[in-house]
Amino acid sequence: MDSGLFAVFLPVTLALMMMGLGLELSIKDFLRVGRYPKVIFLALFTQLIILVSIAFLICKVLDLPPLLSVGLMLLAASPGGPTANLFSYIYKGDVALNMTLTAINSIICIFTLPFIVNLSLLYFLGDKTTISMPIDKIAHVFLIIFIPVCIGMLLRHTLPALAYQLTRPMRLISIFFLFSIFIYALFREKQNVILYFVDVGIATAIFCFASLFLGYLIPHLAKIPEKQARACTFEIGIHNTAIAMTTAISVLSNTTIAIPAGVYSIVMYIFVLLFGILLTRSTAHNVALNSKISNF
Repeated sequence: MDSGLFAVFLPVTLALMMMGLGLELSIKDFLRVGRYPKVIFLALFTQLIILVSIAFLICKVLDLPPLLSVGLMLLAASPGGPTANLFSYIYKGDVALNMTLTAINSIICIFTLPFIVNLSLLYFLGDKTTISMPIDKIAHVFLIIFIPVCIGMLLRHTLPALAYQLTRPMRLISIFFLFSIFIYALFREKQNVILYFVDVGIATAIFCFASLFLGYLIPHLAKIPEKQARACTFEIGIHNTAIAMTTAISVLSNTTIAIPAGVYSIVMYIFVLLFGILLTRSTAHNVALNSKISNF
């Protein structure tokens, strides 16, 4: 599979997975999310303020080279990726909340991403060059997410029996495609993986762990329901590395700045999969424990 074919295959695959996600959504799910403004505020505050601050501290403590520091800040400023919805879908999170957060954050990042990156360029490089957000990339995210999801929701509304039958197969297909994309990305960059990880692997691993950990901890401390806490975890932990890399290469014309996002796209799948498994086992353990208590 060459890069040209992959460029077509990835959006089509993602759209198919999004349609499967839509099979489990209804308008009521989105209306219900409106009752919980606190969780939306917490998720956005964590992603836009806390994580950006943590990324800056990582750059300073690990003394990253200036260009890689800008790249990590660019990654931190990027919104949640479409795959956040998929992982929330797979691991029983509140997908409607993910959709809402992705939509809001994608709009906000039009303003916050250039602001954060411009400050980073000025601080780490002394560069006064300013950038603007590539609107077409944001539109691309909306198209990949919302149109297929709307198709899935329409199918659920008009043919509920068929939608119910397709739910489990689509979930399995989603898992298969996620693994396929990860393996392909790893194979495609096999010659550079070690070099990239030496440069910025520790920094991206720390940032990914912090994103997932805080994304789950902060909602729990605020007594947010488990399903919504999981949605926050994946929304905060999964960044849209495509936007970060596109901005670095197309807007800033610098491949080095894109390296943190490229490494993160590998690291985050490993961490998110492990985190999802831990959440699943924790839920199964709690169910078994509650069952024993009830029987006793």
